[in-house]
Amino acid sequence: MEPFVVSARKYRPQTFKDVVGQQAITNTLLNAIENNHLAQALLFCGPRGVGKTTCARILAKKINEDGTQNSDEDYAFNVFELDAASNNSVDDIRSLTDQVRIPPQVGKYKVYIIDEVHMLSQAAFNAFLKTLEEPPKHAIFILATTEKHKIIPTILSRCQIFDFKRITVKDAADYLKYIAENQEIEAEDDALHIIAQKADGAMRDALSIFDRVVSFAGKNLTRKAVTENLNVLDYDTYFTATDLILAHNIPELLVLLNDTLAKGFDGHHFITGLASHYRDLMVCQHQSTIELLEVGEEAKKLYLEQSKKTTPSFLMKAIDIANDCDLKYKTSRNQRLLVELALMKLASIDFDGEKKNLIQ
Repeated sequence: MEPFVVSARKYRPQTFKDVVGQQAITNTLLNAIENNHLAQALLFCGPRGVGKTTCARILAKKINEDGTQNSDEDYAFNVFELDAASNNSVDDIRSLTDQVRIPPQVGKYKVYIIDEVHMLSQAAFNAFLKTLEEPPKHAIFILATTEKHKIIPTILSRCQIFDFKRITVKDAADYLKYIAENQEIEAEDDALHIIAQKADGAMRDALSIFDRVVSFAGKNLTRKAVTENLNVLDYDTYFTATDLILAHNIPELLVLLNDTLAKGFDGHHFITGLASHYRDLMVCQHQSTIELLEVGEEAKKLYLEQSKKTTPSFLMKAIDIANDCDLKYKTSRNQRLLVELALMKLASIDFDGEKKNLIQ
């Protein structure tokens, strides 16, 4: 039996062209290499799982290529990776600076990738300063961090800084679609969008979630399977809740909340999801904001359809009530009653944005 390789490693980009959602940075690095304009100390900052270490490895390989090597040459002898989380003492940095003086045996450059650089101790930072400012011409330092604010200004001023952005839901969903096709998995667009939203801007997280859901659902990835496995509330619940609210049907609404709580979801989850649902309906109200809706094509039709039944004043009032409930939830003594009261208020809004009397 072949050992299983997780998608985050199996599909790790090998060239700058394959890196998802960081075009500005990859283009800058490519141009710097082509024009011989690459700084000797680079700092890659950004949230987890967006491609910092991947870009550092690709860069290390790229600057050592001279056109005569094999396509699978990875220049392992020229690339040194140091995890600053576990090698954060002065001695670790001193042994690194001793190595830096020795020129490479093959290739042109020695590349030192220091991951989680913010974990270095104050003394280690100070020991590193001189080498970072005046490294030998064959050495390039690439520092990667998720917490730029923890790095001392004297280090920041010696580096060229690249800020990596979070991966958009669309980019993540498109890349997951490419992987699903590669693995001959039939995946619904909505299912991939839910995974991309759950990953919250980190491609590595999206791939980990994708692997988990595929293990659960097999070769056919449906929206239902994804919502079940990730324990997220399906947007069908919110469409039904909104229809009941628009019909001022309080009894059915309370039954729907009860069914949702019986499935193991908490009231906070329900009310924050409802607030997000109204925000999505709000962006559907205007042609120029529809692109802010980060859902699949099927879901988009449903949102556009339901948004026509509402008015901006109703949605503003509804978001306000849901948001107020969200803020009070943690401190409430009777959380279920708080959510039920919010739903009753929502079902009592008339279309002019005013509340009707609960008791007719």
